[in-house]
Amino acid sequence: MAVQDIAPQAETHLLILPERHVDTFRDIGQFPAEEAKRMLEFVVSTATHAALEDYRVVVNVGPGAGQTVFHLHWHVLGGRMGGRAT
Repeated sequence: MAVQDIAPQAETHLLILPERHVDTFRDIGQFPAEEAKRMLEFVVSTATHAALEDYRVVVNVGPGAGQTVFHLHWHVLGGRMGGRAT
């Protein structure tokens, strides 16, 4: 699923969450290869649907990297960020 971030860091800031729970990207190996591929394709499809041509995809892995929600998710950020374009 894709949702708007409640504390956006860019003009467009979406979160992509898989239905199946794993704590972090470190656990991606728990998904069969075809399911992992579909998740990444969904990230691209969501960015396209949001009319983003240029964007960032970010995954924070672990508290030291800024992960605060321990359910695997991707951030899709597009448009102006911190006063500059992506």
